[in-house]
Amino acid sequence: MVQGPRRTGRSGPALIRLLARLTDIEVSESGQALSERLSQWLGWTDAIALSAALDGGPPAVPAGPPAQAEAGERECARVRGTLAGAIAADRILAPAPARAGRAHAPSSGAAATGTAEYLVYRERYRYLQQSMENAVGALRTRLRTMLAAATPEMARLAVLDAVMERALGARERSLLAGVPALLEARFERLRQAAEEDPPEAGPAARGAWLDAFRHDMRSVLLAELDVRLQPVEGLLAALRASRPGHP
Repeated sequence: MVQGPRRTGRSGPALIRLLARLTDIEVSESGQALSERLSQWLGWTDAIALSAALDGGPPAVPAGPPAQAEAGERECARVRGTLAGAIAADRILAPAPARAGRAHAPSSGAAATGTAEYLVYRERYRYLQQSMENAVGALRTRLRTMLAAATPEMARLAVLDAVMERALGARERSLLAGVPALLEARFERLRQAAEEDPPEAGPAARGAWLDAFRHDMRSVLLAELDVRLQPVEGLLAALRASRPGHP
């Protein structure tokens, strides 16, 4: 039968906690300070650029209208809603009743599934990942532009964020690219459990594992979206703080 993930007391970002529960991987807290870990991730050219952004004089504020935090908030809400909606409405991840009559959708039967079928989900996950990367990257750039038009201090923060995005972007892509492989282990575990169901179990019961996996995959995608939006939330908080009269 299909079994839900075990609840644990693990801490950390929601994405890490969720993946740990779904895959039964033990995740231990790092004993390193954040600065030590960053020193391992940054190359020497990144370190130079970061030092220049921190120690250099604040950039001149470009001429133009003052930054509007409300506009940034609306844009963030729009992008988040669009991406979350695309995940929720994705045809490959839809529950079985919503997929009736779609010839391209994978079969729900355990006997008709396997590694070849998981390729469909892996490619869909990568497609949605790319959509998130493109949309969040463009949003981050727009917020930096707004921030740079606020004050010299905020302009410095915008430069610092751009340096960090360039320095850590490749590592972020590499780490997140491993998520589909972790989900494949969950897929196989659920499939094998379904194959052990008694013969008298009806087709709906035997196919329930695939709907459970789709739900898991949607949950992981939404948790990844939250991770990708964390730098955006930081920029948005700075944009709010730049408003005249802000305490």
